[in-house]
Amino acid sequence: MAEPEVQLTEPDVEMAGAEEEGADVEEDGAAAGDESAPARTAATSPGTVFLDYLKSPMIEVVVGKGSEATTISAHQNILTQSPWFTEQVAALTGSRKRISMPDESLDAIACFLQYQYTGEYFPRRLPSTAEGLETDPSAPAIDDTGDQLLKHARVYTLAEKLGLPELKTLAHSKIHRINSTARGEIAYARYVYGNTPSKDVTIRKPVAAFWATRSHVLRHEAEEEFRTMCLEYPQFGFDVLSLVLDQKEKRSAAREEAEPGSAVKGSARKRARVQL
Repeated sequence: MAEPEVQLTEPDVEMAGAEEEGADVEEDGAAAGDESAPARTAATSPGTVFLDYLKSPMIEVVVGKGSEATTISAHQNILTQSPWFTEQVAALTGSRKRISMPDESLDAIACFLQYQYTGEYFPRRLPSTAEGLETDPSAPAIDDTGDQLLKHARVYTLAEKLGLPELKTLAHSKIHRINSTARGEIAYARYVYGNTPSKDVTIRKPVAAFWATRSHVLRHEAEEEFRTMCLEYPQFGFDVLSLVLDQKEKRSAAREEAEPGSAVKGSARKRARVQL
C-alpha cells in the first residue's frame, strides 16, 4: 500500500476505529482492516490434531503478580504452538509444570488462549469493515477511555512476544474497527509508543498518520493530553510532524507542476537585514 496521504484540510473527524484515510498501513503483510487477515492456518486433519492437543499435559500459567496473580491452565500442545512457550516448557523441571507471566495482561492472555482453541477471540470481526466488531454489551459504543483500543493493542504486543504473526495481524485489524474519541486515541497512542519498538511501523505509522490528518481538529478536544504525549514520547511528535511536512512538500510540488514558473527557486523567506 502507498504511503499514507496526510490531508490537512480533511474535515472528517471520525475516530480511528473504522478505516482511516491515509492511516491504514500495510507492512510485512499486516493490514489495517484487511478482510483477508488469516484466522489461523488449518492443519491437514483438524479433528485429529485438536484431539492430540487435548491429550497433552496441562500447564499452569500464572498471570500477574502479588495479590493480583491469577493461575489458569491450558494444554501443553496448545501453548507450544508459540515459540516463546515452547522455550518455557522445555526449561521446566520437576513434576509441577508452571510458567509465570507477571507483566502480562490477564485479558490479553485469555484472548490468546481463546484464539488458540477456537481460531478467534471476542469480540469477533463482522463480515465487512464498516460493520466493525460484534457487540460487546459491557463496552460503550464510543471508546472514550481507550480501553477497547488497548484490549487489542495488548493482544498485538503479546502476539509479538509469543511469536504468533497471525494473531498479531488479527488484533491489528480489530484496532481499526473501533470508534473512539480523541482522549481514547491518545491513551492508545501512549501505549503503542511505550510498548512497541521504533521499527514497528505496522502499528506506529497509522497512529502518527491519524494525528497528522486530524490534529488541527482533535487538539481542541484533547489539547493538554496531546501536548503531554508529545513531551513524553518525542518520537511521536517527530513522526506526526514528519508526515505533515511530507504532505506539505507534496502539495508544493504538485502546484509547481500545475503552474510552471509560479514557484521561485530557492528559499522564499529571507533573514531580515539589520542595519547597525
